[in-house]
Parts: sequence; C-alpha cells; structure tokens
Amino acid sequence: MSTGTDRGTARRALITTAVAVVCAVTVLTAPGTAFASPAPTPTPSATPSASSTPVSNKDLEAVRAKLDTLYHDASVATDAYNAAEEQTKKQSAEIVELAKKIVKGQEKLDELKDRAGAAARSQYRTGGIPDEAQLLLSDNPQAFLDGTGRVLQGQRATKGLIAELTRTQQDLKQYTADASAQWQQLEKNRQAKATAKKKITTQIAAAEKLESQLEKQEKERLAKLEQQAALKAQTAWLDSGALKDATGKATSAGKAAVAYATAQLGKPYEWGAEGPSTYDCSGLTSQAWASAGDPIPRTSQEQWKQLPHVAVKDMRPGDLIIYFHDASHVAMYIGDGAIIHAPRPGRTVTVAGAGSMPILGVVRPDA
Repeated sequence: MSTGTDRGTARRALITTAVAVVCAVTVLTAPGTAFASPAPTPTPSATPSASSTPVSNKDLEAVRAKLDTLYHDASVATDAYNAAEEQTKKQSAEIVELAKKIVKGQEKLDELKDRAGAAARSQYRTGGIPDEAQLLLSDNPQAFLDGTGRVLQGQRATKGLIAELTRTQQDLKQYTADASAQWQQLEKNRQAKATAKKKITTQIAAAEKLESQLEKQEKERLAKLEQQAALKAQTAWLDSGALKDATGKATSAGKAAVAYATAQLGKPYEWGAEGPSTYDCSGLTSQAWASAGDPIPRTSQEQWKQLPHVAVKDMRPGDLIIYFHDASHVAMYIGDGAIIHAPRPGRTVTVAGAGSMPILGVVRPDA
C-alpha cells in the first residue's frame, strides 16, 4: 500500500507534469512553429486522493505563473481576432459600396454609349458633303450658317461625351481593382481570424487542463495566492505615490461610461464578446463608451494607439488604463485607485485595484 508521502510525491509529479505539458503547448502554438502531433500526456502511476500531501506553495506559484502566461497569450490572440473581425466588417461594407458604384457606373456607361452612337449616326447622315458645297447649294444661306453653328455645338458636345465616357470607363476599372484588393484583404483577415481563434482556444484549453489537475483545496489556495499577488502589486503602486496628486473628476460622458460598466458587474468573460450578456476586456470598455456617445476603437491595442494619452496622476473616472507592454488588456478607471474590467476566461466583470497589473499607460476617450 502506498504511504501518504508516496501519494504526495505523486501529486507533485502530476502538477509538475501538467505544467511541463502546458509549457510545451505554449511553445508549439507560437507563430511560425512547425510541429508534429504531440505525444500522449504521461499518466502518473499514483491516483491522487483527499488524503494526499498538499502541493507546495512553490508548485502552486509555478501553476499561477503558467496560468498568467496562458491567459495573457490568449488575450493577445483575442485582440488579434477582434482587430481582424473589425477589419472584416469594414471591408465587407466597402465591397458593398464598390459594388453599388460598379453597377451605377455600368448603367452610366451604357447610357453614354447609346448617346455616342446616336451622335455618330447623326454626323454620318449630314457629313457627306463639304460645308462649302452645302453653302452654295442652299436656298437659304443664313439658315445654313445657323445650322453650321449648331453642328459645331454638336461636335463640341460629342467630344465632351467621349471624354465623359472615357472617364466613366476609367472609374469602372478603378472600382473593379479596388473591389478585388478588398476581397484579397478580406480573405487575409478571415485567415487571421481563424489563426487567432485557434490560438485562443488552444491556450484556454491548456489553462483549463492545468487547473483541472488541482483539487478543490488547491484551487482555493491558488485563488488566495492570486489575490495576495494582486494586493501586493496594488499596495506597492499606491505606496509609490502614483495617485498622490490625482484630483480628476469625471465628465458627464465619463460618468455615463462608468455607469454602463458598473451595470455589467458579475457578467461572464467571453473572448470576442461585446455584450450584452458577456464581454471581453475591450468589448466592455468600447461598449461603455459607445453608450456614453463617444465611440472608440474595439481593441485594447487600438485604444492605446488612437486615443489621447494622459498621465496617471491626471486620470479621472472613465479613463481607460492599458496594461502590459503589448497593450493586451484594458480596464476602466472608476476612481479611488480602482478599476472595472473583464479579467479573463472563467471570471466575471469585476472591480479590482488599478495597480494590480503592470500599467502601460492611460488613455482618455473624451479628451
């Protein structure tokens, strides 16, 4: 019979194996990595039980670090997916508009060709005799001269008609080329979406698999470790004096955005979601500001790129805090050092400390 020590050793081995497997998954899903089908996951010889020796805090810290990496990578991929989705919508709309222009252009071209044909036939009927001969043979020279003026006007009109026809043909050619380019880009974005979706689901599945190796008590301890790490980071941030001189007050639009975000508390995180029942991080912030009458970019990276930056000490409720070096997460500042955000899969929209994650910077939608 195995002893408690043996079971504890096996338990730690199980967690270590799970972390190793997840690390392999992370490497294999990196962009540009070629790989064969993975080997089956080793099965530990011992079966964990309630009486097993608990996994050490060191092992749980390794699990927490790996979970952070997996969910961060999933967040980056989610931003890529959302960006591709936005571009797909934009390009689809542009293709529709180009198609309308092509139809109208073709109708105009057909009309111009009919008019050009009628003008050519008219000139052919009257153009066989030189003007001098027509003047000598005419019974009414003044009427002839008047008619000659009209002919000259007709000739100028015909030249204008030909020029317009040429421009319309050129426009049609350009519209067709633009539509072709948009279709090609649309296909690239569809491929980008598919690639991002695969990475998201792979990273989340790996994280869930890793968490599933933990027993209930270990999950509770892991949650406490996460809370302690967040509290430690928040305390250090506040102690740094980051908010020492912060006195910013929310604008009316900022208050409306905060009110919207607050009303979503408790709703589940779902990657790619923009509400009303589920959200990802930038889905929450973009919808909050859309509801306040100030539409902003869909993704956290574009929010960071396109919105005006403000200093942390100058931020006010409604401003958005961008996190991590790659701008892969965003939250809404609500005042008193707190944020509302949609954290990650398996979590809900919640209030947290603004300094609980590495801050890249602050942006202001209603600057």
